Amino acid sequence: MEIKAGHIPFLPEEEIHYEEFPLGADEEDVLLVPVLTEGQLELVAREVRKNAQSILKQYSVMEIVDVIDRTIQLLLDRTSSYRQAAESWLPKITGYNDKMVRLSLTSYLKAFRKKELLKFLTEDFSNWSVLDDFQPRAKGGFSKAVSPNVITHIWAGNVPGIPIWSLIAGLLVKAGNIGKVSSAEPLFAGLFARALAEIDGEMAKCFAIVWWRGGDEAKEKVIGEEADIVVGYGNNSSLESLRRRLPIRTRFIAYGHKVSFGVISRQSLQADKVKRLAADLAYDVMRFDQNGCYSPQTFFIQAGGKTSPQDFAEMVAGELRQLENRYPRRELSIEESSTLSQWKQSEEIMGLSHDDHVLYTDSQGKWAVSYGQKHRALNTPLNRSVNIASFDHIEEVIDRVTPLRDYLQTVGLACTPEELFVWASLLAEAGVTRISSVGSMTYLEAGWHHDGRFNLLDLVNFVDIDLSAEDYSEQFASYID
Repeated sequence: MEIKAGHIPFLPEEEIHYEEFPLGADEEDVLLVPVLTEGQLELVAREVRKNAQSILKQYSVMEIVDVIDRTIQLLLDRTSSYRQAAESWLPKITGYNDKMVRLSLTSYLKAFRKKELLKFLTEDFSNWSVLDDFQPRAKGGFSKAVSPNVITHIWAGNVPGIPIWSLIAGLLVKAGNIGKVSSAEPLFAGLFARALAEIDGEMAKCFAIVWWRGGDEAKEKVIGEEADIVVGYGNNSSLESLRRRLPIRTRFIAYGHKVSFGVISRQSLQADKVKRLAADLAYDVMRFDQNGCYSPQTFFIQAGGKTSPQDFAEMVAGELRQLENRYPRRELSIEESSTLSQWKQSEEIMGLSHDDHVLYTDSQGKWAVSYGQKHRALNTPLNRSVNIASFDHIEEVIDRVTPLRDYLQTVGLACTPEELFVWASLLAEAGVTRISSVGSMTYLEAGWHHDGRFNLLDLVNFVDIDLSAEDYSEQFASYID
């Protein structure tokens, strides 16, 4: 069976070359990914620019919201062909468990329904009609948010479905969009595009979903020169290389490598709550095998509670064991398996010389919990491997994470209301940009500030009409004597 990725409404189908991505050992299922020439990419970019100006900018914000909402409802509908294709193909493409993909896809898509999209808009604009027309300012005069004509998105494929976040943001500000999908997950953005085309064929002409092999500098140059803004996701070295190749006039928004962790206070380790807490922690570790930037790799557990940090680590191990039965971990690449194996061996050796260092794992190495009073790093090899370290005072955690402030993102907290804002303030000063509950680290709220920035404001320019211009125009009015 074959399925096509991408969305290129400006080229005849017979002119598009597709590369085959075999899926599975029997190679019966094939994903067809469009590969365009540099000339075709240039044509696509110019069509996106033209249609953004002539079509998309004529929509009101609420009309765009309604189209996106109807598209999301179609993707949430388990009987729709788009949803069925996603549920059938994404596990084959990514290797993630089909039940995990199904449940996670539903929770993710719900963040883009109409009421959530209005939260996106309200979070960034006190009056989001500023995207439609000039609106009055409190100090006098008027302002309007002007969108770029073309935003190019260079997406990563670590978590299925993630690309539509920035694509939807681009549509909300009335920009034309070109998305370059990842080889690791090239399908879902195209499914979204086709679903939207069914709802509104004209709006679907204002963006394209394409692919090329990573590191193709010639094609990156074409797209970069045609774009007003480039939004890049990936590892820091590839993003830095991309930034150097962009024209100086092109705004570059980069989302690079981040590390997330959790902190649990002694007050949370009560006998009647600790099992649920361990289950929530394990769920954050299990979901998409820690491949999201918001996925935790280390948890700091405060000593002195009803449950000791080591006993809690053992409980987490038990929860990961159960989750492996319900949501089996995907098969790892040779490189991933080797890295994980080396890490486990290192942790086991550490346990031989330190009584307070213990590695909990299963016979097949599908998950691992390394407990120690002190840990050398915040990161692990991912794929359900987690560090658990004890601490006495929150300042110890702050001292440990502050040197990595440029890489910090999400913290999952389990603490009392009295501790919440005190600890949150300290973590914010250390460089953390998002604080969630344990168990919700991998679920993003509508309108969150990605890496501390804005989803929509960073994509627009503001044009101001000064009060002086308004007053000056009055002397030329036809009704003036």
